[in-house]
Amino acid sequence: MNSITYQEAAEFLRAQDHYLILTHKRPDGDTIGCAAALCRGLRALGKTAHICPGTGETHLFTPYLEGLLAPADYEPETVVSVDIAARGLFTAQGEKCLARGIDLAIDHHPSQEFFARKTCVDAGRAACGELIYDILKELGAVTAEMAVPLYVAISTDTGCFQYSNTTAGTHRIVAELMDTGLDVFPLNKRHFRTKSWARLQVERLIVERMHRYENGTLAVAIVSRNLLQEAGATEEDLEDIAAFLGQIEGVETSVTIRELEEGRCKLSVRTSGGLNANAACALLGGGGHAAAAGCTVDGTLEEAEKAILDAIGQVRGHA
Repeated sequence: MNSITYQEAAEFLRAQDHYLILTHKRPDGDTIGCAAALCRGLRALGKTAHICPGTGETHLFTPYLEGLLAPADYEPETVVSVDIAARGLFTAQGEKCLARGIDLAIDHHPSQEFFARKTCVDAGRAACGELIYDILKELGAVTAEMAVPLYVAISTDTGCFQYSNTTAGTHRIVAELMDTGLDVFPLNKRHFRTKSWARLQVERLIVERMHRYENGTLAVAIVSRNLLQEAGATEEDLEDIAAFLGQIEGVETSVTIRELEEGRCKLSVRTSGGLNANAACALLGGGGHAAAAGCTVDGTLEEAEKAILDAIGQVRGHA
């Protein structure tokens, strides 16, 4: 595996040109924010840089991609992935680049598969956005235009700085972003203090139908396609739904199971207790961080719930 520092990553980026930046499927604020900030930073150096289209982002993140998506006939010389830990996380268009070869992967997941020719990974970072910030600082001044998507990346991956991955370094970076003139209030309002009516109905149904185990310290939410239909909700109403159960007093580990299609489910595990979420999800072919991880499994919702409960039991048995 060819692991490099963020300083070496910056040197590599300065030396190359004609970039295509890849985000992971079912994108969150970190991968979108990293891609947008890196794209703008490379363009500030006079480089040609675009983000791979077909990201599948929700309307919350669309504004950060404006003017940055690659045209259909674009042929990159250098392909960079951001916040992608595993081959199975590439979008359909990103998979074409995976077959070609990824030149540089920038990531913060301990489950990184080292699929790229060069990999800049730091599992101690709360968000990949922190790494992108340090890389951009090596390349030149971080502008307010770059600060907006960087703030989105870092704030969303830390739950607006409430999750246990938040460090003093996280706050120092955000303070420096604010020093560029960044106004964080509208961003916080958009991402953390606004919910659609349909989202509130999803949360209501989850509470009514959630499964509680181990004296309420373990909670499981089953988000079926029927539940979405009943709530009048779409995928856009589910942003960061995996964090919802963790707001319940006494819950140390939460599992959110979303039915992607019949016979296929996406599981997200969040923990504030002693369980290693990454280890549990790794048993089912997934990964992530110790406090937040996920996986995709084949089977019914009931089978998916049994699989993750068994995996959690197995990890605890080895603790």
